[in-house]
Amino acid sequence: MPGVIARKSGSDIELKPTNDDSPLAMVVFKTIIEQHVGELSLFRVVSGTYKAGDELYNVTHSTSEKPTLIYHLIGKDRTEVSSVNAGDIAAFVKMKNTKTGDILATKHAQIELPPLEFPEPVMDVAVYPATKGEEDKVSLGLTKLRDEDPSIKVRTDPELKQIILEGQGGLHIDVIIDRFRRKNGIDVVLKAPKIPYRETITGKSDEKYRYKKQTGGRGQYGEVYFRMEPMPRGAGLEFANEIKGGVIPSRFIPAVEKGIHEAMERGPLSKSKVIDVKVALHYGSFHTVDSSEMAFKMASLMCFKDCFLKANPILLEPIYDIEVKVPDLYTGDVMGDLSSRRGKIMGMEPIGIFQVVKGQVPLSDLYQYATHLRSLTQGRGAYTRKFSHYEMVAPDIAQKIIKATEEEEED
Repeated sequence: MPGVIARKSGSDIELKPTNDDSPLAMVVFKTIIEQHVGELSLFRVVSGTYKAGDELYNVTHSTSEKPTLIYHLIGKDRTEVSSVNAGDIAAFVKMKNTKTGDILATKHAQIELPPLEFPEPVMDVAVYPATKGEEDKVSLGLTKLRDEDPSIKVRTDPELKQIILEGQGGLHIDVIIDRFRRKNGIDVVLKAPKIPYRETITGKSDEKYRYKKQTGGRGQYGEVYFRMEPMPRGAGLEFANEIKGGVIPSRFIPAVEKGIHEAMERGPLSKSKVIDVKVALHYGSFHTVDSSEMAFKMASLMCFKDCFLKANPILLEPIYDIEVKVPDLYTGDVMGDLSSRRGKIMGMEPIGIFQVVKGQVPLSDLYQYATHLRSLTQGRGAYTRKFSHYEMVAPDIAQKIIKATEEEEED
């Protein structure tokens, strides 16, 4: 019987389940959280023998574990056993630091097994609590489900202000949400995730702004002159302080830069982040009494927006690389569908009776694509995706996005 190639002390060894002298090695392949029991860590013994109460070593996280109970599971029934041997599948209860995918061995023989590989998600949804104020409970509940099923991803996106759940398709998402509702007693609503657009400029501009307020007592005064130009993609912000002769005291310069950073968090077009611009502060004025850091910060924020809108601003959208594996019969349908989603076909590669269609598609056109692809190919198609780059949005589409943002802000 062929064994499993593992590593011990930096060298490859073969673990054979039929060899009683093989060192102990176990892999935790699933975690189940039961309400009145806690975490059940399901594992398979790859080699060796383990007796209840013996100390284990979590090779993945370099921590010790000492489970006291071992169970064989048959459906919902649990039977306690005193030991397990190579090939056995059983469960530990309430392991401290052990999760799905971890490797367990003995401390004197730390066996490293090949890691479990989980597929990357291909579909995402935004999860909202049906009752406001329960966002933290939703995030915590979904995170616990992620411990049970590492093929999902859960994140709270501070930019989009959404809880994003990623899974393997529509059915997978539905199963996760159903389990969440049953375990937590919280109802949720699923929506399409917002798209993390970006804003930048293609031209140059020069603008000034004077922030001046008088409210009876001490006033507020700050004036800045900006020169703005585009930077190469990925360069971020470059701030140049070109003030000469002390027309703006040096103590106010950090406030100017802070105002620019704040303006870049919510761009003038679609309230998305601004990227890849150079801003030069080349002139300004101040008041010996009324000027303050707050005044210069506000002047910079307003001047940035005015300057940005005069420098041929554009909207950028995330583009994803995708690979669609389908039977040859459906290749034409898939390629036509990708083209209708503003996709670019980059090539094809035959694999047996299948074709792998490679392309690039905007993220906004990939929502629920996994479900649509299965419908298009009678359940025989599958795809993977990963972020590639940002690309300019066509002007007509950009106008729709900007208009939708304005309407959302009004609501």
